[in-house]
Amino acid sequence: MPAEAMTTPLTNLLEGLSVEVHPDAPLAPLTWFGVGGCCDALVRPLDLPALQETLRRCRAAGVSVRVLGSGANLLVDDAGVDGVVLRLDRGAFTAWTFDADGASGRVRAGGGADMSKLMHEAARLGWAGLEAMSGIPASVGGAIWMNAGGKFGAIGDVVDSITLVNGEGVASTVARDAIRFAYRHTELPRGIVAEACMQLRRDDASAVRDRVRDHMRYKKASQPMAEHSAGCMFRNPTLPSGERVSAGMLIDRAGWKGRREGSAHVSPTHANFICVDPGGRAADVRRLVEAIMAGVREAHGVTLQTEVAFWKRGDRAGAI
Repeated sequence: MPAEAMTTPLTNLLEGLSVEVHPDAPLAPLTWFGVGGCCDALVRPLDLPALQETLRRCRAAGVSVRVLGSGANLLVDDAGVDGVVLRLDRGAFTAWTFDADGASGRVRAGGGADMSKLMHEAARLGWAGLEAMSGIPASVGGAIWMNAGGKFGAIGDVVDSITLVNGEGVASTVARDAIRFAYRHTELPRGIVAEACMQLRRDDASAVRDRVRDHMRYKKASQPMAEHSAGCMFRNPTLPSGERVSAGMLIDRAGWKGRREGSAHVSPTHANFICVDPGGRAADVRRLVEAIMAGVREAHGVTLQTEVAFWKRGDRAGAI
C-alpha cells in the first residue's frame, strides 16, 4: 500500500497509546549510512505496555513492524520501507540500573539503551565485561540480536537474561541457558529485546578504562570510523575446512579495495567497509555489494553473506 494511503490509518490505529507517531518519517538521518527513504510511520513507545499494545494492534491490522536501533548494520532502500518502524529511544527503554548493593555486577538495561554510554559508565564504576563493545555503534537490543562484537569478545559473553516481546505483544523472560549465541547471530524467537540483564565482573576502574582506550585506538587505526558506513558489510566466511577467514582480506585480494560504484566505495582502510558520500544513494551500495560478492566468488570460490540488513518496500525482511 502506498505511503500516503497508510499515513492516516496508522496514526489512527495507535490513537490513545503512550507513543510518539511520526508519519512519513525520513530514516536516513537515523542510520549510519545516512541514505535511504522514509517509513510510513516512525513510532516511539514510551513504556512497555505501549510497546505491547502497538504490536497487538499492528498484528491485528496486518501492518508490518520493524525495529530500528542505533542505525548501524542497516541499509534502507531509496524508496523507503512500508509499515511501522519502532524506535525504543524514549523513557525506560534507554535507561540502565546496577543492582542496588553495588556488589553483584548485574546491570539491567533497556533495549534502546546506548551501548557505548553503558560501557563507559560500567568502566567508570569498575565493572568489566563490556569493553569488547568499544567502537561498536549499537543499542543494547540491537547488539544482542546480532551478538555484536569483534576481536576482543562479544555481547553474548555477558548476557544473563532478556525480556523479549513477540509480534503479538506478549512479553517473556528468556534465561541465558535458553539463548544460543553464535558468530554475529543470536538464536531467539522473533521479537523485540525490551530489556536485558547482564553480568559483569569487578575490576580496577583504571584498568577497564585503559582496555576501552586500547580497543578504541585499534578500531580507529584499522577502520574508517569517521565515514558514512554501517560497519562490516560481510560476515567472515567459514571455509569447507572449518577455518574462518577475513571477508576483508578476500575482498582486498580480489582487487576491490578502494573501488567505487556511484556514491559508494570500498574503504581503502578496511575492505569490509563500504562508505557512502554525503547525499549518496542506497542503490549504489546495493550494486557495489552485488559486484563485490560476484568478484569474491570468481576469485576465491567463496560466497559472502551480508552482515548488514536491507530494508525495502514490499519485502518482509527485518519485520517481526
